Amino acid sequence: MENEIIERLKKLGFKEYESKVFITLLRGSSMSASEISKESGVIRNSIYDILKSFTEKGYCNEIETNSILKYELIEPEIIFDKIERDLKKKREEEDLNRKQTLSALKSMHKIKDKKNEVLNVELIRGYNAHREEKFIRLVKSAKKEILFMMKFEGNVTDEIDKSVKDFYKRGGKIKSVYEYNLEFKVIDNDKWKSAGKKDFIDILKVYEKAGEEIRISEEPVPALTIFDGETVFLSISDRTLPRHQEADIIIRNKDFANNLIYIFNTYFSKSKSINNFLNPEEGK
Repeated sequence: MENEIIERLKKLGFKEYESKVFITLLRGSSMSASEISKESGVIRNSIYDILKSFTEKGYCNEIETNSILKYELIEPEIIFDKIERDLKKKREEEDLNRKQTLSALKSMHKIKDKKNEVLNVELIRGYNAHREEKFIRLVKSAKKEILFMMKFEGNVTDEIDKSVKDFYKRGGKIKSVYEYNLEFKVIDNDKWKSAGKKDFIDILKVYEKAGEEIRISEEPVPALTIFDGETVFLSISDRTLPRHQEADIIIRNKDFANNLIYIFNTYFSKSKSINNFLNPEEGK
């Protein structure tokens, strides 16, 4: 039990000897340094420094008697209130230091003049959060139109991303083609389950209600997004390779974007609306 408490105290910032002295004081009443040393097993040379530190932090009272100094621990609740406030202050100082360091580094980072140098092609390797961050940045900078083709994979929800909501508020329009497949999972009663056709349609209906113009393709579609007819985001995947070897390509070129808009429109015109997908006879 004592070893467990020592480990817990060490996680709060106490050192090994400090933890032993703390427990000894907790068990006793007023004790001299020699008594604390004997009871805790901590050598006398270390005891004085620890007791001085505890006294300065307000963890224990130093009682002056006729012959020797004695030490008595204050209420544990008060001590841990002090510890909590100290930890909070330390976290705030660390957060402030991180922010100030980042600000200093950003000011040192030379940003090249975008008018003089534009990165036309950017390759993003690996399956990681950096890929999503790049995509979200493109959504945030889009002004008029996003053309989108993909198939659902992994865990999928019907939540509308904040960056997409903001795009709609700016008057932006989204047209999309989703490949019909059920190789993904949805959340049901706080648990992920394999998706069914209804799940696929329900998600698309939420997107459509938000403002998205949707088509469903029963043929495979390339994973691509075109922003404002200028920037193309291509996802390259190969099921024979592990996900960390996947890659995305961002191409900033109007001519190339226009070529892919033609491809997008071809898929869009050949695909079905949600209603026609559910009721194919009506589309004939």
